[in-house]
Amino acid sequence: MHPVPPRLVDLYAAQVATGIRPGTLRVWLHRGKLTRYGHDRAGRTLVDLSELEALSASKAA
Repeated sequence: MHPVPPRLVDLYAAQVATGIRPGTLRVWLHRGKLTRYGHDRAGRTLVDLSELEALSASKAA
């Protein structure tokens, strides 16, 4: 089975998809709970939406 490629989005798109504020995502990035995948052309931090969804589901449980 092939690994699923990351679905990279910036923090604001991640907020639209999950409802989690960018400030909270920055804290999770700083604490190492979420992986940073570099930056887009505008300099916005990129995260994997699948990883974020899994993390938020584990926090909700």
